[in-house]
Amino acid sequence: MNSSVAPFDWFPLILSLKVAAWATVVALMAGTALGWLFARYRFPCRSLLEALLVLPMVLPPTVVGYGILVAVGRNSLIGGWLEHYFDYTLIFNWQGAVLASAIVALPLVFKSATAAFSTVDHDLESASTTLGQSGFSTFLRVSLPLAWPGILAGTMLAFARAMGEFGASLMVAGSIPGRTETLSMAIYNASQAGDDSRALLLVMLTCVISVSILLLSNHFLNRSASLR
Repeated sequence: MNSSVAPFDWFPLILSLKVAAWATVVALMAGTALGWLFARYRFPCRSLLEALLVLPMVLPPTVVGYGILVAVGRNSLIGGWLEHYFDYTLIFNWQGAVLASAIVALPLVFKSATAAFSTVDHDLESASTTLGQSGFSTFLRVSLPLAWPGILAGTMLAFARAMGEFGASLMVAGSIPGRTETLSMAIYNASQAGDDSRALLLVMLTCVISVSILLLSNHFLNRSASLR
């Protein structure tokens, strides 16, 4: 009697890496810009805006997911416009998982970037401006390189957070095998189906990736601290 072992399905891992990568890029760009803004300027309602930006980190993921459904679902202004003019929807689509993951990962980059830019010496930025560099050039050549280790540490944590996102992504993108089933969803589905060996393998794989990311993040945090 011949017994065959079902081949391992790499799709959830590949999709998780793709979703986490895109979500991290979005969170990095938005978080870096917002971090610089909050580190350099004082403006009305600053504390309130900061609280709103960090809110996804403490809210239940289902609340974040529901908010996204309200904002970009088929019955929303944005979702209806996308579907009417482009025949496209973020709901039950892997891009919806990117949006959900980016929102929950943004606070990690934002807080790290704010702290990193706050440690950059203002005299160096002033010297760059005095030498004829524009504000944007000073940002690229002085502020960003000095703050980059701290930002990168937060970015690594954001990637790990995006990799492990479950609740918000499930509400927005669903858990469709071969289409929107990420690693965390595959673990849940395997557990519910009683496939403990597959669930354990996926858990171990997730833990290895997460520990590796945390080690890298600690490395960049230590490097950032040594530059202060």
